[in-house]
Amino acid sequence: MIDIKLIRENPELVKENIKKKFQDAKLPLVDEVRSLDEEVRAVKQKGDAMRNERNVKSKQIGALMREGKRDVAETVKAEVKKMGDDLEALQKKEEELNAEIRKRMMVIPNIIDPSVPIGKDDSENVEIQKFGDPVVPDFEIPYHTDIMESLDGLDLDSARRTTGNGFYYLRKDVARLHSSILSYARDFMINKGFDYYVPPFMIHGDVVNGVMSFDEMQNMMYKIEGEDLYLIGTSEHSMIGRFMGQILREEDLPYTLTSYSPCFRKEVGAHGIEERGLYRVHQFEKQEMVVVCKPEDSKYWYDQLWKNSVEFFRSLDIPVRTLECCSGDLADLKVKSCDVEAWSPRQKKYFEVGSCSNLGDAQARRLGIRIKGEKGNYFAHTLNNTVVAPPRMLIAFFENNLQADGTVKIPEPLQPYMGGQKVMVPPEKKKNF
Repeated sequence: MIDIKLIRENPELVKENIKKKFQDAKLPLVDEVRSLDEEVRAVKQKGDAMRNERNVKSKQIGALMREGKRDVAETVKAEVKKMGDDLEALQKKEEELNAEIRKRMMVIPNIIDPSVPIGKDDSENVEIQKFGDPVVPDFEIPYHTDIMESLDGLDLDSARRTTGNGFYYLRKDVARLHSSILSYARDFMINKGFDYYVPPFMIHGDVVNGVMSFDEMQNMMYKIEGEDLYLIGTSEHSMIGRFMGQILREEDLPYTLTSYSPCFRKEVGAHGIEERGLYRVHQFEKQEMVVVCKPEDSKYWYDQLWKNSVEFFRSLDIPVRTLECCSGDLADLKVKSCDVEAWSPRQKKYFEVGSCSNLGDAQARRLGIRIKGEKGNYFAHTLNNTVVAPPRMLIAFFENNLQADGTVKIPEPLQPYMGGQKVMVPPEKKKNF
């Protein structure tokens, strides 16, 4: 949510930003907010004048009583009472108008960074840089579910019976690898100086409204029936919500946090063939990084966060690239965002494994997260980025570490978490190892 002062003072800038995001249907909202804001200020001005007049008249009542002018005093008292009733009506009107303003402000997109490329959708995102050499081996790479099933590590049929499509059972070495990747990611971020958290996996509706747009909420969040609770789609939701309504001390900033959680997502919409298997599922686990900082530091932390993801994947010998999200691909709260994509030797292309976002003060403004400064309080900036999100990362892992004989090598950083194991072997081949 942007500052309403921007709409008051520079509405054309806000409209131009909406056009850059190809959301022209939202253009009337700017003028509607301006009109409602003028009405609110007029109501408030009228209320302030009436309060002053009421205070003056209230003081007169005592003096009139002392002078024995009881009849006049009763008349003034009646006037004061009516003013109280009128003020109550004005207060209600002001609240209604503010609610209408907020409803519109919640869907007006954040002002994007000048460096963001202009484009309609993700097909116009721009490659920034590649890290590592993408390799296509001289043997065929099976689909990732086939690799995992060959290791006796995946059971989709049982999951369909117990829960439905979009769920899975991991087992044996594959399940252990899944946990090992998360444990390594946790320690990787702790070694970067981030504080480790395991947050609540459910949050109240006011937190949901604070951390994401309405459309995102509708397409992602599972609601607990009969309760004001939602299952989180990422631990960023809980971690940013943790600061709701707080006034932070400048000397305590930045907060650099890394959090583990399961994630639950509806994943509303149709998806292509490459999103079958474990690419797009309703439940997964993730290690996240979150930063709360002063506005002038958010650009620095944005670069640090995506670099952490690149370093993590390269430490496991997985080639990656960074992709700048264009204006039309940015969620409404985001100022700037880039995707980290891993190389798929089977598809001979990159695919998304994480996303780094700078949200400016949008979440802080919605949630009331302020910093106490020498010249007054101001809104914090918030950022988030994926460290790693199995099982999607498992796709990149198995495709890039599969060997011609069907075994899967385990990179050195993961070996301590796998009990010293250096290779994963299909059951029928174990007698040879």
